[in-house]
Amino acid sequence: MSVLDANEADGWSGTRLTLDLWHPNCWAIEATSRTDGGVLAHAIYHSPKTGSEAPNTVNGLFTAFGDTNAEVEALLDAIRASDFSGDVMELQQRFGRARDAPGNVVREFFVEYDPADMMCPTLLENGFVHSAPVRIEDGREEWQVCFVGEHSGIRESLDAVRESTGAEVSIESMSSSGNGQKSAREHRLDTLTTTQREVYEHARERGYYEWPRGVSTRELADDLGVSKTTMLEHLRKAESKLLDP
Repeated sequence: MSVLDANEADGWSGTRLTLDLWHPNCWAIEATSRTDGGVLAHAIYHSPKTGSEAPNTVNGLFTAFGDTNAEVEALLDAIRASDFSGDVMELQQRFGRARDAPGNVVREFFVEYDPADMMCPTLLENGFVHSAPVRIEDGREEWQVCFVGEHSGIRESLDAVRESTGAEVSIESMSSSGNGQKSAREHRLDTLTTTQREVYEHARERGYYEWPRGVSTRELADDLGVSKTTMLEHLRKAESKLLDP
C-alpha cells in the first residue's frame, strides 16, 4: 500500500492542490508545446543499463490523446524527435478509455528517459504526493497532489521545488476538506479535452443551460472566436462524454 493509500484508508484529510507546472528538459512538455493533443503519465519503471558509460534510465507508461488520429500521430512523432526522450514503444492494445483518458483518440506507449529529468522525486521530498495521473497539454503539466505537512509550509516547500529544479509552479486550486475523492462529475470533466472543457465551461457560465437560455449558440461562437459549427461540435462532444453513463 502506498503512503497515499494508507492515509486515505485512515480517513486522513490533508491539503489537496492542483499544481500548474513547467520544468526544463521534459520531452512531454516540449512535444505538447509544439503539437495539439496531450499526454497522461501513469507509472514509472526502473530500467538500469549495463556498461560504464551508460546511465541508468527509467521507462514510463503514458497515454497520448487527441481529437484526431493525425493529432496523436504528430504528437508521438514530436516525442520521438525530442532530445530528452529515448526509445518509444507503442502498445498494440489500447487502454485509454479504461483509464478515462481525454480525447477521441488514445494510444498508450512506453518511453525511456533520464530519471534526473523527473519532477516526482523532488515533489515527494518536499511533501507533495501525487494522487492522479499527471496531465500534460500546451507545454504545461497539471499535478493533482496532497501536501503531507502543515498548511503553512506549502509556500516554503514550493519554493524549495522551484529552487532545486528550475521549475515554474503555481497553485491552480487548493482544498483542505474531504477525503480527496473526486466526484463523478469531476471524473467526467477530466475526460474532456482542453478545448471541449473550455467551450463547455464558457457555455455554462453564460447561461446556455438555463431556462430560458441566457445566450445563443451564435453568441457563444463569437465569444470564443470560432464558427458556430466548430463551437457546436466541441460542445456536443463534451456533452456526450459528460452524459455517458
